[in-house]
Amino acid sequence: MTVLSAGLAADSARIAERLPLLERRSQMVKSVRSFFEERGYLEVETPCAVPVPGEEVHLRCFRTELERPDGSREARFLHTSPEFAMKRIVAATGRAVFQLARVWRNGEASNTHAPEFTMLEWYRPGADLSSLMDETEDFLRALLPPVVHRGMDVIDLSLPFERLTMQAAFARYVGADLLGTAGNAEALAEQARVGLRNGETWEDLFFRLLLERVEPVIGRERPTFLTHWPAEQAALARRDPADGRAALRFELYVGGLELANAFEELTDPVEQRERFVTDRKRRIGLSPDQDWPVDEAFLAALPDLPACSGIALGFDRLVMLATGAPRISDILWLA
Repeated sequence: MTVLSAGLAADSARIAERLPLLERRSQMVKSVRSFFEERGYLEVETPCAVPVPGEEVHLRCFRTELERPDGSREARFLHTSPEFAMKRIVAATGRAVFQLARVWRNGEASNTHAPEFTMLEWYRPGADLSSLMDETEDFLRALLPPVVHRGMDVIDLSLPFERLTMQAAFARYVGADLLGTAGNAEALAEQARVGLRNGETWEDLFFRLLLERVEPVIGRERPTFLTHWPAEQAALARRDPADGRAALRFELYVGGLELANAFEELTDPVEQRERFVTDRKRRIGLSPDQDWPVDEAFLAALPDLPACSGIALGFDRLVMLATGAPRISDILWLA
């Protein structure tokens, strides 16, 4: 048997072994489209190779190059999210839109991470964070069975999803006034009764405590929306008008999986540019090769973006929950 034929045989065996999971994935793709089409959403498609892939500080992008017929060349990147492009479409049309997009994040691989994966994103004009949570609950109940199993956890989706602010979560599970210590790593460490690591910033400690004390205990019996993140983690979200120390952002956790990230969208181009400049400096300081210009087309569209909320949901992880698959590679056709 040649190496090629051996590889084909291995692919055939691996796909046959996982075919029930892959068929379930295919059915869920159809259900996603039905859910959003019934609610009046427009399905869109946006470019994958883009001049500006995002502004996240800690994500690493795949780099490629555009070659034009005249011989000129220009850097392109495989996007980490279609967010910028989709919000430009909402700004231009005022329509609610969704997309099942292939996205790329370099250097990520584990049982729940793949460097190339499918992101479901949707943006709904007129929606605030609370109504987006309502719709997300409806979506999960439409796509998943009433009870899902993840390891030893049995998660009941018939129960109202928990809505827990980050401030309340840190008070309950860390014993700290998160927003009251913002920017003061020593104060947060003292309240959390931990020692600061060498060079650890407030943000570093925030994420350490989130990963060690909060995430392991939420979303275990019913899904949990972790809401109102510190303003330092606002990204593309509006600040909370009731408390400017917090941002109108949530993440959704189900059975130990971080499933989705959502914003009540910022529409102020001046504030967004300032955030981009700050994030860009931090990103290049950490990874000098992750350098690209600010997305001027996105910033130009922001004044026309209607009040809306948007969400990015890991579709592969959703399939893992639906099927009980322990590894993301189990529900990818070829991994």
